Amino acid sequence: MPPPEFFTAVDMLSATTLWQAALMLAGFIAFLMAGSKFLPGREVMLTDVDGKTRPCKLNGLSLFLLTFAVAGLAAYFGWFSLSALYTHFAALFIVTNVFAFAFSAWLYWRGTGTEGAPAGFWRGYFFGRERDPALFGVDLKMFSYRPSLIGLALLNVSFAVVQYQTYGGLTLAMTLYQIFTFAYIFNYFQFENGMIYTWDIVSERFGWMLVWGDYVLVPFFYCITGWWLVDATGPDLPPAAAAGLALLFVFGFWLFRGANEQKHRFKQDSGVKIWGKPAETLDGRLLVSGFWGIGRHLNYTGEICVYLAFTLTAAFASLTPLLLPAWLATLLSHRCLRDERRCRAKYGELWERYTARARFAMLPFVY
Repeated sequence: MPPPEFFTAVDMLSATTLWQAALMLAGFIAFLMAGSKFLPGREVMLTDVDGKTRPCKLNGLSLFLLTFAVAGLAAYFGWFSLSALYTHFAALFIVTNVFAFAFSAWLYWRGTGTEGAPAGFWRGYFFGRERDPALFGVDLKMFSYRPSLIGLALLNVSFAVVQYQTYGGLTLAMTLYQIFTFAYIFNYFQFENGMIYTWDIVSERFGWMLVWGDYVLVPFFYCITGWWLVDATGPDLPPAAAAGLALLFVFGFWLFRGANEQKHRFKQDSGVKIWGKPAETLDGRLLVSGFWGIGRHLNYTGEICVYLAFTLTAAFASLTPLLLPAWLATLLSHRCLRDERRCRAKYGELWERYTARARFAMLPFVY
């Protein structure tokens, strides 16, 4: 159940707050689109499942830092406070939903006549007709991770701003939450090039499923812990619990980032060294060194650990934020099964040899 403050925010909904929220959203997306187009960055070629390539500029880290620099300057000069994201949370949620549905409709319309598009309106709208749409020369699938994750980061920081303004300081739980989430999102943009190999970018078409997930689900649901922590000023997180959560976060981050980095390095250079030894493979195609010789999807396990560390910072306020790692565990377990089916169909007997070598999917000695 949402905290009482959420119902207060809903009660404050009006035509004015909705209009202000719409302006915030429009300005935010326009700013990110302009930054994606004009900020310098490394040019790469994205390759889809059919082998077709398209250009993309990797300047997400610069754009992430620029966004926070602008937000900081706006707050310093009194032009805008991130606390407005908290007070307009419900209005922003509504207008972003409207945008996601309208944007998906536009994508469906512009994809008319696309070869191989899903048949029927609902499938075409839900999954998308085009695989690689672009606007003003900006790849829309890669771009949409930016309002998604930068929006999440801004919402998270808004919770800290409100707690500080209201109570004159930050709790240990809020401080840890801010460190964990900022480090995670910063690292995403630091290694943004890893996204060009993901299933979403390579294979998925761009429709409501990805649009709503990027623009609504991630920023407004993944910040649930920060929302609960704003007024959680009672018994704070004990130092021992804080240390344990820091260890869980570091372990999950090491597992998540380490596994992904090993895979990306191997794809770029099959002769790379992993854990100090030359990479070992099956027929030069499947990596069986490092994490990939232990489990087939340990990167998913690491990501779940990271989000569990996020949400447990609010354990003394509410267990409701645990819905986030529960959702993520369900999502990634399902994706694990989909990955297994695709890989078995792609590699055949080689995949059977790999599963015999890396016996565990996500949890060593368990699953």
